[in-house]
Amino acid sequence: MRDAPIGIFDSGFGGLTVARAVLDQLPHEPVLYLGDSARQPYGPKPIGEVREYALECLDHLVGRGVKVLVIACNSASAAVLRDARERYEVPVVEVILPATRRAVAASRNGHVGVICTEATAVSQAYEDAFAAAPQITLHTQPCPLFVEFVERGITSGPELLTVAFEYLAPLVDQSIDTLVLGCTHYPLLTGVLSYVLGDDVTLVSSADETAKDVYRLLVRHRMQRPAATSPPVHRFLTTGQPKEFRALGQRFFGPELDRVDQFSWVGV
Repeated sequence: MRDAPIGIFDSGFGGLTVARAVLDQLPHEPVLYLGDSARQPYGPKPIGEVREYALECLDHLVGRGVKVLVIACNSASAAVLRDARERYEVPVVEVILPATRRAVAASRNGHVGVICTEATAVSQAYEDAFAAAPQITLHTQPCPLFVEFVERGITSGPELLTVAFEYLAPLVDQSIDTLVLGCTHYPLLTGVLSYVLGDDVTLVSSADETAKDVYRLLVRHRMQRPAATSPPVHRFLTTGQPKEFRALGQRFFGPELDRVDQFSWVGV
């Protein structure tokens, strides 16, 4: 079991920021990544549809013998977390609760913002997660165009700045001092987010916080792969086009993402 890979699932590319953070903290662990890029984006889809697609992909990862499941997608986490923890025997880590804990600890004035997709906003998953912290007033702002900008390779420039000022204005008006990046695409936008919000607002990356949870889980349950073993072999699967996934995926993960295999979700 120690040599089994960490299974990471996302609707497409954004979860690669989580995979990158996991490998930075756990460099000896192999990763099996599955991006459902043929059916992305999940954000605008109904929760029921997101649930169906996500469980198909998670079933496949579990069938491949992963030792931990990471749902590296806020929309999917909101839709299937409870089902996944009842459905699978392996531990399941998601992206919402780790970021929530960090935001609660970081906030000084009790006003926390969350930027996310429409599906995550409608699910009220963050409202549920912050319910255990009554001292926090939560301000949720859907930012659907941010995903499109990132996947077009646009992480700066006047067009993005205009959209960012429009999206973030309600959060500025509420004097938030902490912002949760409630979509795994958003860490690529930290420059523009910090510019619009100012240095006094703490940005909480769900990718980084999720990786910390994976680390704690492996250490706690003594599931870490020994450092003295052979170098880990990572595999990246996509339901879309491997060439496209590799080209864009390197923006999220880095040049180490040198091979992507085609995976058909039909019949999973």
